[in-house]
Amino acid sequence: MYALIMAGGVGARFWPKSRLKTPKHLLSIVNEKTMLENTVQRLDQLIRREDCYIVTNREQKETILTNIKDFREDNIIAEPFGRNTAAAIGYGAVKLLIKDPDALMVVLPADHFIKNVQMFNEVINNAVSYCEKDPEALITIGIEPTHPETGYGYIQLGNEIEKGVYNVKSFAEKPNIDTAIRFLESGDFYWNSGMFIWKAQTIMNNIQKFLPDLYDNLMELQTAMKNNEPDSVIEKIYGEMRSISIDYGVMESAVNVKVLPGNFGWSDVGSWFEIYRLKEKDEKSNVVDCDKFIAIDTEGCLISTDNDEKLITCIGLRDLAVIDTADSLLITPLSRSQDVKELVEKIKLNKLNQVL
Repeated sequence: MYALIMAGGVGARFWPKSRLKTPKHLLSIVNEKTMLENTVQRLDQLIRREDCYIVTNREQKETILTNIKDFREDNIIAEPFGRNTAAAIGYGAVKLLIKDPDALMVVLPADHFIKNVQMFNEVINNAVSYCEKDPEALITIGIEPTHPETGYGYIQLGNEIEKGVYNVKSFAEKPNIDTAIRFLESGDFYWNSGMFIWKAQTIMNNIQKFLPDLYDNLMELQTAMKNNEPDSVIEKIYGEMRSISIDYGVMESAVNVKVLPGNFGWSDVGSWFEIYRLKEKDEKSNVVDCDKFIAIDTEGCLISTDNDEKLITCIGLRDLAVIDTADSLLITPLSRSQDVKELVEKIKLNKLNQVL
């Protein structure tokens, strides 16, 4: 059993804290460790450290090695540039297949929060056990929803095959609020966690079936890796790859897709509202992440600054996020924190890349 940790994104919804060189998974958000550190250490109870791999981009490789001090450099798979999750997972799969033709992969994002690690381990172990019985299965983990969330994709559960294992009836894209409410009320829609368990050869077979052009690129990549070709060859092959998610490219079309429900205190920590929801609050329901804070009539806010010497003062605020960094300041209603990604796009259009 091997782990492939996906650590290539930036986390645009966490701007201005998350930047190209310090993306979300390299930030200490929920505790003193980075999100990536938490993910790697969580796996120590499941998988040997030497069998854990991280797929990231070349710009982040050295930072990751610094952050995870006892991680083997050979276990970091550095993409020349991002091509979405299908390419990244395929890259990891071909690398594992060179080492072990019977490799079983546990694919996990690097930037998720798990409250109940023991229960998480049980669900992953159950998924691995099922995969060993049905090696053609593509398994994902669905999270029991706690509120009508518009920032997540959803999985609709079908019939129960065995205790705790269901066929997937359908996948649904991120819904509007009315649809999210209907999903929650139905009881059979779960959040799509982006966690997967499958045989490396099985996911490659499905990529071959549904994304044949990407499969051809990955076979070229595998040959180049076996022959120790220079980075320029890898870059050329990667440049020809289609950018598409594994969900849209494979999972929504595949036939033998299973889901195991999880209820282990999960969050993808995908917005400032999620940080507010997860963090401890003061007597006014504020989350205060700064040393010097004075407020009058301020409730339900998230206040954060990188400058320990700066005094933050507020009067009459409700349900706002105030995020201060050395070069940028974000002020937004917590209910609109998903829109920070759109704001980042506007910053790019205004050619202010120095703050990204």
